[in-house]
Amino acid sequence: MSKFIDQHYLKTDQYRDSSNLDARVVLHQRFSVNYYGWSRWVFDHLVELPVDAKILELGCGPAYLWKDNISRVPAGWRITLSDLSSGMLDAAWRNLVVTGRAFQFKEIDAQSIPFEEETFDAVIANHMLYHVPDKVKALTEIKRVLKPGGRLVATTVGSGHMDEVNGRLQGISRGSFVRVAVVSFTLENGAEQLKPFFSGVSLSRYEDNLRVTELKPLIAYIRSMVSVSDLQEDKLETLAQEFKTSLEENGEVFVTKASGLFEAVK
Repeated sequence: MSKFIDQHYLKTDQYRDSSNLDARVVLHQRFSVNYYGWSRWVFDHLVELPVDAKILELGCGPAYLWKDNISRVPAGWRITLSDLSSGMLDAAWRNLVVTGRAFQFKEIDAQSIPFEEETFDAVIANHMLYHVPDKVKALTEIKRVLKPGGRLVATTVGSGHMDEVNGRLQGISRGSFVRVAVVSFTLENGAEQLKPFFSGVSLSRYEDNLRVTELKPLIAYIRSMVSVSDLQEDKLETLAQEFKTSLEENGEVFVTKASGLFEAVK
């Protein structure tokens, strides 16, 4: 089984806490050319929900979406944040407890959502459906817990995303956590997977790229994608030297991004 959908690996290694994801987010926050911000853009697609909406986020991670938009969250929204990883939920709680807002936190496998039918006005799946081993089960469950007319907002990546970096990770690892497995749910094939379950499926793309001007956060990103036990340090050093040379010669490492979201109505 690919590590990308190996739930044991995801819970105990890659996402045992927020450190790997934090390293990746830092790279995007510091070097993205779109200054509007990913979290703000995603939240824009939620603003038309009812003032008393019930919302479930699957795979919430450290709750970046809510931390970055806390002043925009209506007082009447009832929000449940869930993740497969207890470590991620702990990070989410720590990020949000200081806001004084009431959030519910629950460890959930998207393939078996422990809520009654027609509970939520919206379900959010932010860069996580490609990690689910059985997406048919997950989408069936999401549809079940959505109210009639409720919406799924599912973000993902597309062809070419981070290829200048991710395309080279295979060579430095004995079993790297690389984007090659993301092809299971992408901007290119996500709609065809959603349409059997939802109506009105639409795609919005977030236009962005990276212009990385420092080596350290780039190497931190690379390390976040590879298990320590799998990492071949000598090959990483070679790759780091190549990026260093590119920085010295060009002043930057350009990295292509392709990301966006689907909105689907029950």
